Amino acid sequence: MTKYNDISIHIVELLGGKDNIVFFTHCVTRLRFNLKDKSLVQQKKIEQLDKVVGTQWSGEQFQIIIGQDVETAYNQIIEENHLKPATDNSSNNTQEKKKSKGKFSFSSFLDILSGCIVPVIPILMGTGMIKVLLLLLTTLNVMSTKNPTYFVLNFISDAGFYFLPIFVGSTSAKKFGTSEPIGMLLGAVLISPAFIQSVAKGDAISLFNIPIFKANYTFSLFPTILAVFVMSYIERYLKRFVPNVLKSILVPFLTIMIAAPLTLWIIGPIGYFIGNWLMKGILWLYSTTGFLGIGIFAAIYPLMVMTGMHTVLNPYSVQAFATLGYEPITTIGMFVSNFAQGATCLAVGVKAKNNKVLRSNAFSCAFTMFAGGITEPALFGISAKYKTPLYGSMIGSFAGGIFGGLMQVKAYAMAGNGGPIGLACLIGPNAMNLVWGIVSVFVSMIVTFIATYILFKVPENDASKSVTIKNNALFNS
Repeated sequence: MTKYNDISIHIVELLGGKDNIVFFTHCVTRLRFNLKDKSLVQQKKIEQLDKVVGTQWSGEQFQIIIGQDVETAYNQIIEENHLKPATDNSSNNTQEKKKSKGKFSFSSFLDILSGCIVPVIPILMGTGMIKVLLLLLTTLNVMSTKNPTYFVLNFISDAGFYFLPIFVGSTSAKKFGTSEPIGMLLGAVLISPAFIQSVAKGDAISLFNIPIFKANYTFSLFPTILAVFVMSYIERYLKRFVPNVLKSILVPFLTIMIAAPLTLWIIGPIGYFIGNWLMKGILWLYSTTGFLGIGIFAAIYPLMVMTGMHTVLNPYSVQAFATLGYEPITTIGMFVSNFAQGATCLAVGVKAKNNKVLRSNAFSCAFTMFAGGITEPALFGISAKYKTPLYGSMIGSFAGGIFGGLMQVKAYAMAGNGGPIGLACLIGPNAMNLVWGIVSVFVSMIVTFIATYILFKVPENDASKSVTIKNNALFNS
């Protein structure tokens, strides 16, 4: 592999050495590093590496923005530097947890959500798009709901959401540095067929004569995340005191015997109410503020992405798709905001006709968005750097969000892409839903272009050369 040589060869040294890396993983577009000593990071030099779009700190985590091909970079860094992948890094996770003990913050909460939820999003995107495909085929009368192929594809799609507690049990265990199989088991306990049937029938359920709260935990996130979090402490405590000769038997046995009942009695219900309250709270805001709320959300969305706060929306989105079958707020807000970033770069490129470096950089960032649905180059290379393009994009996003809210545009699957391809998730029972979604995007782009062109002033001396090289490298690869 030679694609990310510059990164793989130099990144460990620029992060303070291999011993300074506590935990290393990636999300959809970013490499994520948890480090022992933040002062050892040479951030400016990292930003000059080929194919690095940008960098930022999110709490204690250092993020390097690569783009949609981030997994290739991740694998090359691991191979080149003999690092352990996140799936094998439970000991490092434990060190990270000890280091941050007693230092809980909102940024650490975002980091936990990201580590537990982001890895399962590809499953939800893929199965959600199968559901959209089936909806399109039945709407066009290409396939009947009684067709055997429809039946099979439908239960494949449902499996992605139904077994979500098991998937999250695995990712949460990795994040908390505990047993992955037992984490998956706790998720499986919550959706055990016998338990689900008893809940459906309304039967009284108890364990050791202590009643169990009757809830349907399919499609849920928080119950499993909380259960695995508590389980990680139980397992760690048992490993300290159980004799080595008995650890292989007693530790898993006692961990399950303690964690599973606690999950059914206390932890599961708490997570269930958190998930429901989160979704109902956001939907209440939507019903109260209506189209205005979507406009405001779309306007602030780029700020949420830059700070990593958009991660908070994932649990709500999953819950909405699972319970409502659609999502009416965040997806259309994300689309109009993303396309606004492309439009603001176009405006900067058009206006900077006498600044070849800035012009090239702006058009490159616009291409990144329109071709791949990736906004980071535009956000960090143009909007955040020059400020007025950010204001222009927020004005346009607000306008596009208002229109999308007025037309009640809904998403029927998680968007696998924030660009043109991802708009397929707007295909629904109402054929005009996709049309109004596209119109919302164009409203956002037109208003953004005009606002940015008016607000932006081309700087006389602009040092954009390094950014241009990075963005061009992203597409020439």
